[in-house]
Amino acid sequence: MLNVFIPLLPLADFITAYQTSNLVSGKLIVLILVVFSIVAWSVMITKSKELKAAQEASRRFQAAFRNETHPLALYLKRQAYPESPLFKIYEAGCIAIGGELTSGRVRNGDLFEAGARLEGHRLNQLQVEVVRRATERSVADEALTLESRMGFLATAVSASPMLGLLGTVWGVLDSFAAMAVVGSANLSAVAPGISGALLTTVVGLLVAIPSAIGYNMLTSKIRQIAVQMDNFAQEFVADLQRTFVQQ
Repeated sequence: MLNVFIPLLPLADFITAYQTSNLVSGKLIVLILVVFSIVAWSVMITKSKELKAAQEASRRFQAAFRNETHPLALYLKRQAYPESPLFKIYEAGCIAIGGELTSGRVRNGDLFEAGARLEGHRLNQLQVEVVRRATERSVADEALTLESRMGFLATAVSASPMLGLLGTVWGVLDSFAAMAVVGSANLSAVAPGISGALLTTVVGLLVAIPSAIGYNMLTSKIRQIAVQMDNFAQEFVADLQRTFVQQ
């Protein structure tokens, strides 16, 4: 029976330390750290799902793109992969090249419905450079989208231990100040205050450690997708040059 209650002892210690801690240096800081933890976990879970969906959609899009003989075939077929950042780069490049091929005479939505044969169109190097810059801008925009909300995780990693340390130092200061007022060094009177003060450091580390692990894992995935976006943008522009540039 004793083994059943042993895992509950640390939680009981936390509750006791929280109850004996000061209002501002203890309870308030712990509540702030708990909010940090809730938001950090929600960011890590949602961002992990987003990146997984983006990777899977990008794999499907890249396989479909490489199976086509013409670089604009997927766009002409109106096949969409909205969760893939690679497709958004591809779409931006297709809109840009459509504007160069039609000289802006056709709306983007009906870009390739003008009836002209694509095989008869050619681009010069300046027009290819316009398309390249459009894809590079799209890569930058998608990178910012992938990195959204990552700043909060970085803040949680760095600020949580410091906030916990602030609560500990503040609580210890209050405990020794109270001991000086009483004029007694009774350990039984000081120990509850010290225990409550140390609680903030423990909670701060419990927030920072998972946040640091999640931040590093998510950053690694974002870096992989960013490299894929750069490589695809170069691959797409190279295919356009082979198809539309007159040698």
